[in-house]
Amino acid sequence: MDTDCNMNDGGSSAGMALGRQMTVEFYDCDSHFLADVGAMKKLFIRAAEVSGAHVVDAVFHAFQPQGVSGVVVISESHFAVHAWPEHDYAAVDLFTCGERIDFDRAIAELATGMSCGQWIISSLINRGILGANGVERFVPVLESRDSRAFQLSWRSRFDKSNARAISAAFDIYNCSDVDEEDPGSSLENFARSLMAELELESSGDWSFNNENDQCFDFEQPITGGRLFGFYYPEPHVVYVDLFLNRFFDPRHAAEFAMSALGGGYYRLQPHVRQ
Repeated sequence: MDTDCNMNDGGSSAGMALGRQMTVEFYDCDSHFLADVGAMKKLFIRAAEVSGAHVVDAVFHAFQPQGVSGVVVISESHFAVHAWPEHDYAAVDLFTCGERIDFDRAIAELATGMSCGQWIISSLINRGILGANGVERFVPVLESRDSRAFQLSWRSRFDKSNARAISAAFDIYNCSDVDEEDPGSSLENFARSLMAELELESSGDWSFNNENDQCFDFEQPITGGRLFGFYYPEPHVVYVDLFLNRFFDPRHAAEFAMSALGGGYYRLQPHVRQ
């Protein structure tokens, strides 16, 4: 570690810590940028550098079908990120054991680079508080599995909320598998493949409206719900809305839709209906 890790309090009575950690929530970001692992890596290296950190290494990984996680190792500790393009959101962890790191400059650089609409500091804590008997021990924040933790899956949220239905809007961008000469057939095949994947049954006839050549709408009635959407041919975007009076996994549905439509990335807005 860099010698900056030997933090001292300059004679104050505030005490001594081995490190300082800030977690920042970045909302309303550019989803296309969040899905670009190369751009994210360059941005986080640049943010570390402008903050005054000394970059040692950087490892970033692109998940399939989308999502980025990465860490920039700095001599003073690390900058890390987990990005969800489907929710325009990035969770960032800034950790330093050096007093010279400027968190404000790092945040400003990240917010600009990700075209962030709003960012919030969710925590700022000292790590490794040194007392007379060594490193002091914190009282646990979550003491048991029954504490106030949020659910981490839509299945758990659906069950625990006694929901009656679930709906999801997913926007699929850069759809390369929609036939420009015959978009109606392509979208009908997509709808039928999605129904098969989710084990849905048709309750009516497929409809496709091509009266407006700038925006086509489609609908497939299904038992216990509704599947409909819009296709914009010039930007190659398909907007899909799915409502069902039983559980389905909205992330799985969106990822399947992106694959079936040859999409580049997607955004997702699920709702549990109580």
